[in-house]
Amino acid sequence: MEQGLNNTTTKEVPRTKNMGRESIEEGKLSNPLLVKNIDSESQVYGYGGRGENSGAGNEQQSGTFSSSATTMVVLSTLVAVSGSYVFGSAVGYSSPARSGVMDDLGLTVAEYSVFGSILTIGAMIGAVVSGRIADYIGRRGAMAFSEIFCILGWLAIAFSKVAWWAELGRLLVGCGMGLLSYVVPIYIAEITPKNLRGGFTTVHQLMICCGVSLTYLIGAFLNWRALALIGTVPCVIQILGLFFIPESPRWLAKIGQEKKCEDALQNLRGKNADISQEKSEIRDYTETLKRLSEASILDLFQRRYAYSAIVGVGLMVLQQFGGVNGIAFYASAIFISAGFSDSIGTIAMVAVQIPMTGLGVILMDKSGRRPLLLISSTGTCLGCLLVGLSFLLQNLQQWKHVTPILALVGILVFTGSFSLGMGGIPWVIMSEIFPINMKGSAGSLVTLVSWLGSWIVSYAFNFLMDWNSAGTFFMFSCVSGVTILFVAKLVPETKGRTLEEIQTSMNRFSEKR
Repeated sequence: MEQGLNNTTTKEVPRTKNMGRESIEEGKLSNPLLVKNIDSESQVYGYGGRGENSGAGNEQQSGTFSSSATTMVVLSTLVAVSGSYVFGSAVGYSSPARSGVMDDLGLTVAEYSVFGSILTIGAMIGAVVSGRIADYIGRRGAMAFSEIFCILGWLAIAFSKVAWWAELGRLLVGCGMGLLSYVVPIYIAEITPKNLRGGFTTVHQLMICCGVSLTYLIGAFLNWRALALIGTVPCVIQILGLFFIPESPRWLAKIGQEKKCEDALQNLRGKNADISQEKSEIRDYTETLKRLSEASILDLFQRRYAYSAIVGVGLMVLQQFGGVNGIAFYASAIFISAGFSDSIGTIAMVAVQIPMTGLGVILMDKSGRRPLLLISSTGTCLGCLLVGLSFLLQNLQQWKHVTPILALVGILVFTGSFSLGMGGIPWVIMSEIFPINMKGSAGSLVTLVSWLGSWIVSYAFNFLMDWNSAGTFFMFSCVSGVTILFVAKLVPETKGRTLEEIQTSMNRFSEKR
């Protein structure tokens, strides 16, 4: 679909300061961003010969900012993904804490379900305001703000004497999670060089996996109150770390702090690095966007942003309705229903999840986003198909000795495949495709859609399993099949391109359509 746009021959166009609203709406914003004399290698750059490079050029012609990771970029990423660990620990908390919370606070199963699911409600609240907060007080400020919510929430849980106090704490942690799920990948995408952006942004998903897994492990040895107190540690680490890392140069440019933008960019790229081209592209792009009014969510439905909105929202919908949270939240119940040991199955899931997420981080900027998404969605489709087949055979009283193994293999295939691509890449792409004047509104919408889908699937999963276990997984498999087609037809390759190049080409695409 994007082939006609990206295979066109690009020519250098003189820079101008007089690019008004008309020029950006007509897709002419790309003029200062195109690279002269793109060679034959860069014409076929990308997946499947589709010409995805779209004027990005190869690394030599794109300037010195296609660089190696500096100490400051690594440090900034580690501080940011401390928030991702908080995210994971909050998700993983409800499983090991279940018996302790129910016994100490006298909760029924239904009441504990409220305690567990209210986290998602809080995340939706955080998601609604995440973009605006990140635009108003900056990326670092938004991370600090979210961690205050998380610390207050963890303390409320740890010292709760009644159920409603624990639920309030869980809600506060959820609000912090909703903010973090948006601002962490956005910040990382805005500070990293384009040739490293995908891998660094996917560390967000890797740390979520680590948070879930380590919380499971620690929870096996500590009671639920101590586990909640430990949850405050990465929050404090991130707040302290924020004092030692720079703000996003692109956000500083957006608010008119050009000197601070240059200082932050130089700090991130290294003292002796030539940042002139990258600084110029950020400045020119931001100056043009300033001529447009700050966008609202309704503006996302305008034609020039349609492509970005369809890709961003579509990936989140398909990610959630592929069944990941139903499988993650109720994995033990699935294994028991299939006749397999829940403890062995859960350990096997953790053992697969972290290495596959790490592999996705390594491959992100080598193979590109599209190939990983296609492989990942194919694997989740196959995994759900195997689990559904296991339940179908179980219902038919066929191959009774094989069905538990088939269910385990299917869950592990799904978990590994999801961790490889569909878990993290939609967040990477979300952080890349929206222009700076749209990121607040678009980020809020996309994050809200993700958490809403998470709540719907996790709430409905038990009802669906009671209705038809095999049918539930066959539906998830069909959603993954649709994901394959969606990625193949609509999702662009963003590997090796600056944020400005990606956003310009997608907006221009919308106008031409």
